[in-house]
Amino acid sequence: MSEQNKPETIAAAHGVVADSDFHSVTPPIYLSSTFAFPGFAQSGRHEYSRTSNPSRDMLAEALAKLEGGAGAVITSSGMAAVDLVLSTVRRGDLVLAPHDCYGGTYRLLCARRDRDQFDVAFIDQGDASALAPAFARGPKLVLVETPSNPLMRVVDIREIASRARAAGAKTAVDNTFLSPALQRPIVHGADFVIHSTTKYLNGHSDVVGGAVIAANPTDVEELSAWANLTGAIGAPFDAYLTLRGLRTLFPRIQRQQQNAMSVARFLTKSPAVSIVHYPGLETHSNHLLAASQQEGFGAMLSFELRGGTDSVRRFVDAVRLFTLAESLGGVESLIAHPATMTHSGMGEEARRAAGISDSLLRLSIGLEAEIDLIAGLKCGLAAVERISQSEGS
Repeated sequence: MSEQNKPETIAAAHGVVADSDFHSVTPPIYLSSTFAFPGFAQSGRHEYSRTSNPSRDMLAEALAKLEGGAGAVITSSGMAAVDLVLSTVRRGDLVLAPHDCYGGTYRLLCARRDRDQFDVAFIDQGDASALAPAFARGPKLVLVETPSNPLMRVVDIREIASRARAAGAKTAVDNTFLSPALQRPIVHGADFVIHSTTKYLNGHSDVVGGAVIAANPTDVEELSAWANLTGAIGAPFDAYLTLRGLRTLFPRIQRQQQNAMSVARFLTKSPAVSIVHYPGLETHSNHLLAASQQEGFGAMLSFELRGGTDSVRRFVDAVRLFTLAESLGGVESLIAHPATMTHSGMGEEARRAAGISDSLLRLSIGLEAEIDLIAGLKCGLAAVERISQSEGS
């Protein structure tokens, strides 16, 4: 395949007819745990599947091409991918992280910090007044999540990467919410891109996996060696399924973000909703920044209901079509309550500091018909509005 192919072509065709023995159109699955040596003291391309595997390597090649990186490491989960990047810092090093990051990332950072493996500072990366003193502390790694989970805040990748480079730090951007179809952080100066491949890259809610793409070949080698050492690698069959899901990434996410825009606009008109967090709305505080560094606004959004937890409970009980579940990025639409689900482990104080209220709901918009999605939401909103009307009377 030509290096000049467009991203859509890479996603759809990387590895097609790569089988030199039987010329199968679909890449085969290499489930073997070990591979024969050509001869005494002679190693082949693959020796043992913890170290390398053809199926996993093919997915890594595709993701590296899509993100514009030098290479990629496929991990067993998105959290394993975050942890792999954290392996690059040492005791006494400082990691700068977003104060409103994903709950799992927050818990991991705190757990590693509490074991004295490195220091962590959680800051508002969208606040220029907070960035200068943070970088003055000499961090070694800056974790970025844009858009953030679940408040959909957007930060300037290029500015943060530039500041990090000047401070001698590397920048890692979690690109799970947008995927390389809509955002390529390495183009904006990032050193690492992190993915939970469970989400949009696979897209069918049937695989758990992760990936780290590095801009520098030396970093690829270091990450690969550490993943081999610790065994934090993805399984061949999971890699096969993820590559299969990757084939439809671009058409899926285009349709999903069209649905998301319609849903966001609909929610802004509801008297039961106090605010909608979606960068595609012109009223979003980061709309222009998102438009400047993204190819689209994605299919994730969140909103806050009036009336607190009672309204949330009634909405969740009455909503139709949206499934109450964690995760995101699949073809089906999901709804989550961050305070009691994805971000419950952060603790109330940390959630309050991040702006994650008990009234916040997060939506992952799928491929269903737009009219059905809105009809399903109307059922939930009607239950909330009935309460408001009864209280008003």
